[in-house]
Amino acid sequence: MKRAFLLACAGMVLLCRNAPAADTTAVAGPLTVAADGAVLMDSFSGVFLWEKNPNGRYYPASSTKVLTAMLVIESGHLDEPVTVALEDTKVEPSSLDLKPGEVYTRRQLLYGLLLKSANDVAMTLARDNAGSVAQFAEKMTKRAAELGATESHFTNPHGLHHPQHYTTAHDLGLICRAAMQLPYLREIVRTQTYDWISPKGIVPLRNHNRLLARYPGCIGLKTGYTRPAQQVLVSSALREGREFLVVVLHTDRPGIWVDSTKLLDLGFASDQF
Repeated sequence: MKRAFLLACAGMVLLCRNAPAADTTAVAGPLTVAADGAVLMDSFSGVFLWEKNPNGRYYPASSTKVLTAMLVIESGHLDEPVTVALEDTKVEPSSLDLKPGEVYTRRQLLYGLLLKSANDVAMTLARDNAGSVAQFAEKMTKRAAELGATESHFTNPHGLHHPQHYTTAHDLGLICRAAMQLPYLREIVRTQTYDWISPKGIVPLRNHNRLLARYPGCIGLKTGYTRPAQQVLVSSALREGREFLVVVLHTDRPGIWVDSTKLLDLGFASDQF
């Protein structure tokens, strides 16, 4: 209580991670969200401003691909060619129907990864980066831990369900904040449409994140869905020099948009943040 009092007096809004949602709102009245786990973060300071079950273990689904993209971009040489292998294509939809022997640059593959959320692209990038999916997954878990995301464990680069592939709202916030410090990743996740060029012709890709068109200042980030994970969304918005990042985990499809909008609004509405 003494610590909480001192923090309040200092104008801090970061609240105890284990508090219920109604008690973790730092501004005018309680806020409720449908998501089982959610956080609002100040992207610049890294301070968590609002939390609901931030340390609960959830499946990240395709939000996993933010970490995949981060590792690829950090490795550099994005214009190097990558040849698709047969093993890369043996994965469930969604996919870009890659065929063995096709050649793409890492740069192009990153657009397919983050806009189309293509699982065959994720497999291709993981194998190219680490030699195998298993080795890439080890790199993912290690990199997440370096960022402070120590309650997460990854088994694949795409987010298809595996019982040992999990994260928390808090950890995913840390991962995505770090990823958004990469200029090329920021460029991709704010892109609404992209022309994917393949031997079969041009395929227009459209970003699955509806907030890019609907929420003023939205600059990303990534949707996700599997049946065990339910709907997942990490979103970020920038206005007048203030940037916030929101994670919502395990909710329904209307909920990811409604919850994310509520939390972004909460950030921009308060002078405390």
